[in-house]
Amino acid sequence: MDIQRPSNARAKKIRRIIYSLVAVLCLAGATVGLSRLRPAAPSVERATIWTDDVKRGPMLREMRGLGTLIPEDIRWIAAQTDSRVDRIVLRPGAIVKPDSIILELSDPELQRNTLDAEFQLKGAEADYENLKVQLQSDLLNQKANAASVRSDYEQAKIQHGVDEKLRQEGLGSQLNADLSKVREEQLAIRTALETERTKNAADTMSSRLLAQSTKVQEQKALYELRKSQLDALHVRAGIDGVLQVVPVDVGQHITPGLNIARVADPKKLKAEIKIAETQAKDIAIGQKASIDTRNGIAAGHVSRIDPSVQNGTVTVDVAIDGPLPLGARPDLSVDGTVEIENLKDVLFVGRPVHGQSDSTIGIFKLDADGSEASRVNVKLGRSSVNTIEIVSGLSVGDKVILSDMSQWDTYDRIRLR
Repeated sequence: MDIQRPSNARAKKIRRIIYSLVAVLCLAGATVGLSRLRPAAPSVERATIWTDDVKRGPMLREMRGLGTLIPEDIRWIAAQTDSRVDRIVLRPGAIVKPDSIILELSDPELQRNTLDAEFQLKGAEADYENLKVQLQSDLLNQKANAASVRSDYEQAKIQHGVDEKLRQEGLGSQLNADLSKVREEQLAIRTALETERTKNAADTMSSRLLAQSTKVQEQKALYELRKSQLDALHVRAGIDGVLQVVPVDVGQHITPGLNIARVADPKKLKAEIKIAETQAKDIAIGQKASIDTRNGIAAGHVSRIDPSVQNGTVTVDVAIDGPLPLGARPDLSVDGTVEIENLKDVLFVGRPVHGQSDSTIGIFKLDADGSEASRVNVKLGRSSVNTIEIVSGLSVGDKVILSDMSQWDTYDRIRLR
């Protein structure tokens, strides 16, 4: 026979509720636990990163820039007159002397003007000589007249003395004595006048000759100018050196002031290097520098700093103190390094890719076992070409990653494999 079993529905319901609560609690606990876990660190290939150890000691601050070698002595030769290129005698690269002819120019009008100036000079010189002879003749005539009057005066003076003595002795009349006295006085006056006229004639002669001489000098200066312009049609180097540029062609019309050749002394070169404007503030005239020509390194010093900024860089001139390496020539590309200062005892490390002086950046520091690296904030100080000062955030012996880690900016920790 069937025996009715007691109903357990209520117990089953209670068990289901308990199981549900336990599952909810477990799920909540797992969620909370997972939320507190750090995200998985990305893996980075160890061979792709560049690391360095933090050190303490002396650090040489240097600034580096690219540049070129340029001559210290450069002479641009400009056309003096409106002319035409007849012949190019020397081409760029030629060794030249001061009297070496580079170009031959022509200017028919200048030739005519030079000839006219020469004839005008000869005419002015002839007029001067003619005037000089004429004035000398007039002066001699005046001197002769003055001498004749003085002679008459002396005779009248003697005659007056004789007449006066005869009158006193009763042998001559008073009238003769008075007449001789009047004649003496008149001739004395004429003698003084002739003497003054002679002096005036001499002064006039000097003034007129000076005026004519000025005209001669004026014509001479004009002739010499025309002659120098005519001589300049044979364009000469002017200095010892190398012909660098001849920017004209045969038959080309040349205007006054146009640069038609450039000569430079290849033995005296200096370097023009470009330094980033953010680093140029520490550069000063007189600082030591070195120039790398790829065939050797030449020592030098900073001789000039451009006061303006162009394209984000400042031009710094470096004078070469020692001999130039073989192969050094104008327009050669070089690397320049300027020594700023020698820091005696500082904490420093290799310069990170994005590390700038006086800034704070995040750097990955390797753990003790070197398997992981964590991001730390580091305050940087003074910088050099390859090193930078550590102000805070790192200690001696810390190993940091200097490579570009921008693709992991969202992570504070990485694993190295």
